Amino acid sequence: MEEHWDSHAALAALAWQLEAGVTDAVCDDPIDRFAAAEEAAAAPERPQITGLPPKPAAPPPRLPEKDPVVEASAAAGSCADLGALRAAMEAFDLCDLKRGAKQLVFADGTPGARVMILGEAPGRDEDREGLPFVGRAGQLLDRMLAAIGLDRRATGADGVYITNVLPWRPPQNRDPLPQEIAMMMPFVQRHVQLAKPDVIVLMGNISCQAALGKRGITRLRGEFTQAFDRPALPMFHPAFLLRNPAAKREAWADLLTLRAHLNERAKP
Repeated sequence: MEEHWDSHAALAALAWQLEAGVTDAVCDDPIDRFAAAEEAAAAPERPQITGLPPKPAAPPPRLPEKDPVVEASAAAGSCADLGALRAAMEAFDLCDLKRGAKQLVFADGTPGARVMILGEAPGRDEDREGLPFVGRAGQLLDRMLAAIGLDRRATGADGVYITNVLPWRPPQNRDPLPQEIAMMMPFVQRHVQLAKPDVIVLMGNISCQAALGKRGITRLRGEFTQAFDRPALPMFHPAFLLRNPAAKREAWADLLTLRAHLNERAKP
């Protein structure tokens, strides 16, 4: 007769077998435990898995980043003339403004002229033509200079030499950033040394910030100071005068101050 076990009886029978030392269930087919042990001993040893990923190789050492001011100082200091200075500035790749500009705007006028005008940065017209002060502000500047007998195209005592703090146009004609001014200042200093002007005209706030470390052109204008070991006269930028025609009266007074200074230094 078939025997029927309930769950309690089956559990009690299993407990009795465990207490008797049973470790394996009886299968339908016999298992040779000795052969299984020999196969396990002959199998190649598996590498132990620790659960940790392999240690990545150390990255190569990073090269130190170039200091743009140090690089600019070295490049500018090696220039013996204005041609070499222009080539050094064209080769200088650490200023991001260069990537967005059409070309370098170096200088215009007469090298060696008594008056050197230091503007701020090229605008759209200057970027297109590669010369400083050629747009509306530049045309006004030419008329201002002509009023006191100066001309960028003249040679000798009436000539003028013109450049900017930055040789590349900032995007959207924004003001130059302090770090952009700092990295280009070695070139500006060398430019002054090679051009050898008697007097420098600082056109606008950016030029005063670069040369004097000061801003506030309304307060600074009209009074001679020293920049690059030379007499320097801060003046309103012509672009400011186009926006504020009422300031042309002060600009005319500054031009007369410049003319008087040149006349005084020309005396034997």
